[in-house]
Amino acid sequence: MDQAQNLRNIIKKDNIKPVSKARVITVTSGKGGVGKSSISINLAITFARRGKKVIILDADFGLANIEVMLGIRPQYSLADLMFRGKSLTDIICEGPEGVGFISGGSGIQEMLDLTQDQLLNLTRRLSELDDRADIVIIDTGAGISESVMEFVMLSEEILLVATPEPTSITDAYALLKTFGRKPDYMRVNSKVELIANRVSNAEDGMELYQKLSSVSEKFLDISLKYMGAIPFDKNISKAVMQQKPIAQSYPNSPAYAAIEDIADRVLGDKVFDLSRQRKGLAELFMEVFRRAVKKSEE
Repeated sequence: MDQAQNLRNIIKKDNIKPVSKARVITVTSGKGGVGKSSISINLAITFARRGKKVIILDADFGLANIEVMLGIRPQYSLADLMFRGKSLTDIICEGPEGVGFISGGSGIQEMLDLTQDQLLNLTRRLSELDDRADIVIIDTGAGISESVMEFVMLSEEILLVATPEPTSITDAYALLKTFGRKPDYMRVNSKVELIANRVSNAEDGMELYQKLSSVSEKFLDISLKYMGAIPFDKNISKAVMQQKPIAQSYPNSPAYAAIEDIADRVLGDKVFDLSRQRKGLAELFMEVFRRAVKKSEE
């Protein structure tokens, strides 16, 4: 029996049925350098300050932006949970204000090498993570690489970060176009929410949203929800240099005040009330895995 056939048999097992609890929020962008990881970290801290248990999964495989910004060097990654017998406790680093952090490791493609026992263990462990957290933030890589697309198109809640720069708007549209045209994109069950970053004023943020929203709705049939704008703030660069989130280093700054507003809008969305049955992290990974198996057969 070849590996693809073995994997196909594994994922058809009735006992691989993760039960979700955590709200999974995928943060992404069309290009690098727009502040995506900084927003992920500071939203996580704000959620924690609102009484939520939060874990960040750094899914920017090959890079380590979250690690650098937090000044954390994790000893283990998600790959160690998959292949090297480490427990969930082993791979979760403690970040600022109780926020947990997991390094993604070298990539989801490693899942193709899972045995049945490893897959069952991974699903069980990720289901434990769903139990531990109210919110899991997935910080993806930037752009339209295949690993980014896997997470974005299968997510129920997507925060898209863009700046007023023409290249950022163009690349954000390219990302929407790419995953919107994939057959597995869950158009009905997913929603895309825009965060306008590094704007001069509120009007610039709204203008960015209107530009991107009008073309995505007209040509892609994708509706965007506007979550708000974060002003350009030199304190963000200072915080990055200090390897300390702006939520802690400059909590009275204009940028953090805007992040707080966005966090409250996210938490106030009744569609994602914690009582709702959601996909959760375990099921999201299982869908990514199923797609990987399907591609291996093509």
